[in-house]
Amino acid sequence: MERVSGLSGVKELTRVQELVYELRIGQVMTKDVITVSPDQTIAELKEVLRVNRISGCPVMEGEQLVGMISLENLIRALENGELDTTIREKMTSSVQSVRADESVVSVVTLFGRLGFGRFPVMDHDGNLVGIITQGDVVRGLLKQMEVQWHTEEIRRYRASHIFEDIESDQTALILRYAVKAQDFIHGGEASSKIKRALERLGAHPRIIRRIAVATYEAETNVMIHSHGGEIIAEVRPERMRVTAIDTGPGIEDIEQALKPGFSTAPDWIRELGFGAGMGLSNIKSCADDMNLESSLGTGTRLEMIFQLKA
Repeated sequence: MERVSGLSGVKELTRVQELVYELRIGQVMTKDVITVSPDQTIAELKEVLRVNRISGCPVMEGEQLVGMISLENLIRALENGELDTTIREKMTSSVQSVRADESVVSVVTLFGRLGFGRFPVMDHDGNLVGIITQGDVVRGLLKQMEVQWHTEEIRRYRASHIFEDIESDQTALILRYAVKAQDFIHGGEASSKIKRALERLGAHPRIIRRIAVATYEAETNVMIHSHGGEIIAEVRPERMRVTAIDTGPGIEDIEQALKPGFSTAPDWIRELGFGAGMGLSNIKSCADDMNLESSLGTGTRLEMIFQLKA
């Protein structure tokens, strides 16, 4: 059995960083998608982009997504005098798409890693349901920030005195959430529910942000690297303990696993925007204390401590 203790130093997290983890792509994407056919000409594409004031769009053959075409493709074709060339000849046919039920953080990661201007958004059945750009992400974050700004103070007031109103020598609130292996549809629900509970309990927003991000990272690790497990949050007046327990292969080398960028996630997980190897590093930065225990062939137990007094 190996054990490691975290550092007490923390980074300050903004509301935007918190929302990037919490929001789903379907909440911020553009749903009314402008598309073109692969048999249309570059001249026709030029008019579509001009009229709709967009810089790229999906290429659809019937109900099937077959490519992406961008303003860059158009400019190169115009420079070569290829107005009558079909879109099929100039489009990018190897398309990187994202899922509507994925966290916004996954597409932000892809924007940074691939440098693309937009991604088509698919539903669980592989149907095109939207398109997302960096502008969509920014607008979605600003809208959600406005909504939360109006409701935050009301929620905090409703339950801010819950511990004061209960007479007990030792009072604690226990929250438990099951986490299924590779359940990307429901991934992040536990951390979101813990965040909402803390808002209602009147915890400071800055502390809530740290807890939400650390819990999301822990939940994602359970979802990706194990056979499933649970997240247990124990809330006391002065501090909070969040424990992530899983069954699975365990961690072979904890010291190496704690290094930023180290990951054992397979390629298909990385293509979804997960498994960048920053989870444990982010948790250490957010938590006031972190303990990690793992046994090969049995599973892993991660304990995070947060002081609730700002």
